[in-house]
This record gives sequence, structure tokens and C-alpha cells, in this order.
Amino acid sequence: MKLYIAPRAPNPRRVQMFMHEKALPPIELVSVDINAGEHRGDAYRAINPVSRLPTLELHDGRFLSETRAICSYLEGLYPEPNLMGDGFEERAFIEMHDRRVEWYWLLPIANAIRHTHPGLAPLEQPQFADFGHSQARKLRESARWLDETLQQQPWIAGERFTIADITAFCAHEFARGLMKFQAGEEGFHALQAWRDRMMERESARIS
Repeated sequence: MKLYIAPRAPNPRRVQMFMHEKALPPIELVSVDINAGEHRGDAYRAINPVSRLPTLELHDGRFLSETRAICSYLEGLYPEPNLMGDGFEERAFIEMHDRRVEWYWLLPIANAIRHTHPGLAPLEQPQFADFGHSQARKLRESARWLDETLQQQPWIAGERFTIADITAFCAHEFARGLMKFQAGEEGFHALQAWRDRMMERESARIS
């Protein structure tokens, strides 16, 4: 199999962390230069017509895109260690937390960066700075919700590490790098402590 990625982008990083946590056999990584618009070229659009990353090329030549779909496929191939839930009930609650993090934490961060950071201008035309700044405020609202959650439990979805932690961490690091977001300095101490625990994981350091 091959995994098409954009280095430093949060969604490809989510899949890479997921693969590392599951200790999968090596999957070839193919870098796509999004700053040069390679993801919008004919060659990549033949792989993924919506020009998004990551995309997983399967053994039979089919292409699977969308981060969570890729992770679901890999979880099916390699069930252990389980990261998406054991049984329908746990799967449902882990998915709930993962979707919340994706939609209410990662998405505002991505929108804020894409619409305010000059380095992202080639990827987002036109940029709407007011919208971007409003999304940055939502980042803090979601940080408060996550901080309150992590005051009650050690991990995003409960008592154990799951895919929801991977999604939340990749979003956090995206904001930390390009928005200079520092959870502890803004009073989100449980969120900062969780981030520090995440950094102890090998997958967080190599992705």
C-alpha cells in the first residue's frame, strides 16, 4: 500500500500517528507538494478527484480517502491494539468524541490558519481574515470544553488512549505551530498536561 501525504498537514499526520500506534508493517509514503499545487494537478486528481490529502492506495489498486475512513480500514486489517472501540457501544462513544474534536476543534483551527496565515494564502483564495479571526476565537471556546473534559478523565474519550486523542493532538500541534497557541499559558492546564503526556508517545515525536 501507499499513503499520499502532505508533510506537516494535520490530517495526514493523524493517519501516520494511527499507523505508528498500531505498529503496522511499513507503508510507502508519497509526499504531495500542496504549496506548489500538486494536489490540484491531473495526476493527483486521478487518484483523488476532490484534491484532498491523505489518500491510501490499496493493494488492489483502489484509492481510499478521508482520514477516518482510512483509519477504519486499517483498524479492520489490524484490529490490535484497538483504537476505535471494542464493540458497538464503545465504538459509538469514541466516534462521538472523535467527531466532536474534528468538527469543533480541528476545523476552527484549520479555518483560522487558512484564512489568516500569509503562508497559506496559495491554498485559500480568497482569504477572509475576519472569518479566520472569528474561528480563532472558537478555538479558545473549544479549548475550554476540552480542558473541562480532561479535568474529569485522562483521555479525550475516557479512560484509555484512542483515535480521538490522535485527532485532538494533531489539531493542537497545528495551532501551536502556526497560531502560537500555548494551552498552559492561556489557563488550560488540564489540556496542557494531556498534551505533555501525548508528547511522551513515540508516535507524537516522529510523525
